[in-house]
Amino acid sequence: MTDFEIGYGPEVAEALATGRPVVALESTIVAHGLPRPDNLRVAREIEQTVRAAGAVPATVGMLGGRLIAGLDDAQLTRLATADDVAKLSSRDLAVAAALGVDGATTVAATSAVAAAAGIKVFATGGLGGVHRDAPYDESADLVTLARTPIAVVCAGVKSILDVGATLERLETLGVAVVGYGTQRFPGFYLTDSGFDLDWSLDTPELVAAALAARAAQGVHAGALVVANPLPVDEQLDPDLHDRTLTDGMAMLEREGITGKAVTPFLLGHFHESTGGASLAVNVRIILRNADLAARVAVAAA
Repeated sequence: MTDFEIGYGPEVAEALATGRPVVALESTIVAHGLPRPDNLRVAREIEQTVRAAGAVPATVGMLGGRLIAGLDDAQLTRLATADDVAKLSSRDLAVAAALGVDGATTVAATSAVAAAAGIKVFATGGLGGVHRDAPYDESADLVTLARTPIAVVCAGVKSILDVGATLERLETLGVAVVGYGTQRFPGFYLTDSGFDLDWSLDTPELVAAALAARAAQGVHAGALVVANPLPVDEQLDPDLHDRTLTDGMAMLEREGITGKAVTPFLLGHFHESTGGASLAVNVRIILRNADLAARVAVAAA
């Protein structure tokens, strides 16, 4: 094994070798998506949620240039508390490895690493997508999912994005999107983004069956996006959401913030402007998705 090959935590390595269910988890939410000290606490809760549902958590990250699927607690703590952790999309992995950096993996990078490691299910909060008022600005998540055979359990795409344009891009790229128990696409902080879906699956066993069918047919190489909405009574107040988003978009324009700095800026704006309510919703989202992903992984195993 070279220093650049993917490393595995002992529990994840044993699970993959013996066919036990494994769920991949991103580390960007730990290093860049949640404020300290909540980020480390929530990261541990996410892993515990996966374990409680019968699967093995495999949080993905880079330490000293080495990709690891299955960070241990010390490694997770390092990414949660260091100030110089790079945000790594799939395009960044090789260069970051050569430079020996510490890095947290985005949806795109985590999906790619998980698929390469043989992990079939990945839980995240919300996907990246097409940015509002900037259709040329599109997350690498979309193209990566088009070529990565993995099930991604999420609460749709982040509501700070252009949801309709993102769904159109996913369709063009051939990425299958199903609602979990719904035929309405969730809006991350919101239960319903206002867009319909063609397909709905109601149980982890049906999601696992779709994964098995995809593998058996051998005609589709892309991801299966499982959109898992929050219950209505757990969503962010829609009026508060819309006001906060409008203010945040105006601030982006005034301050000239673009590219990959947009999402962390807007998430931080939501946290501050909603008095922490958006953070509580964000945590509920990822914990619910981790639970469902683990139950899918168990059914698929």
